[in-house]
Amino acid sequence: MRRVVGLVVVLFLAMGIFPAGSAAQATKSAAAPDASAMAQHAIELAGDGHCVTALPQLRKVMRQLADKDLRRKLGLAGMHCAMTLNQSDAALDFLQLLLREFPRDPEVLYQAVHAFSDLSTRASQQLAGDAPGSYQAHELLAESFEMEGKWADAEKEYRNILKQNPQAPGIHFRLGRLLLSQSNPSPTVAEEAQHEFEQELQIDPANAGAEYVLGELARQRQQWDEAIAHFSRASKLDAQFAEAYLGLGVSLMSAKRYADAITPLEAAVKLEPRNPDAHYNLATAYTRAGRKQDGEREFAVHRSLTGNDGISGASPAPQ
Repeated sequence: MRRVVGLVVVLFLAMGIFPAGSAAQATKSAAAPDASAMAQHAIELAGDGHCVTALPQLRKVMRQLADKDLRRKLGLAGMHCAMTLNQSDAALDFLQLLLREFPRDPEVLYQAVHAFSDLSTRASQQLAGDAPGSYQAHELLAESFEMEGKWADAEKEYRNILKQNPQAPGIHFRLGRLLLSQSNPSPTVAEEAQHEFEQELQIDPANAGAEYVLGELARQRQQWDEAIAHFSRASKLDAQFAEAYLGLGVSLMSAKRYADAITPLEAAVKLEPRNPDAHYNLATAYTRAGRKQDGEREFAVHRSLTGNDGISGASPAPQ
């Protein structure tokens, strides 16, 4: 049929009945139903469980369809078949299509959660099968122990990783976080964790998370200058790190540097506009820096977010 249409187009061109642009449009409109028909047929094949046959067809026409509803159906069918056939690259192609064009669709998001979970599981199984002795495999095992609350087993795995690869990035950070997560910590746990975070920074000086936690530990000890230095470095390493800006602002207020605290607290509010602690501390900084009107505005925002006139669990600077 398409060949016949093409011949008719050529004949009409020769006769001068319509211009070349119209010819291209006619050819395209003739091809469109073929793509839609192929897509619908492939979707039906996928629905009947014939993924081996359906998947190549779905991939072939996935970017040729004008009908949005049909693209959605094709994407979901393609993702199902790709996961069934364990073709990760194809699954990611269909996921990209769906999440780009239907980012708020509940069914798309639901299927994406399962797809990413399955892809993660398969990758971890492949890692354990192909490289069981690698530090990455041990790190994955340690992470699973963490999620199960098996702190001692996780710490053992992390220590073994460092014996195998002392320069492995991220491991000292995880050990430090693990130490601070213990339900019944020893009196020296904060000091031990601090040592781990400092070692992490020797390996990876760009680890904003390690700088942030060191800032928190210093703030708890009321060592304001040290806290300010760590929070400042964390915010410079990660410009989207809202908690680092908040920690920096609170520490500056604790050091009675109220005017200096305003800029990082404004950044925290901008990054997390619905964080009541950020608004409360910014309001406090404004007020103590002499900007009463700005302070009242931020206190009003804080009250609207908390639903009452009390303060939240923020850590304001002393008077």
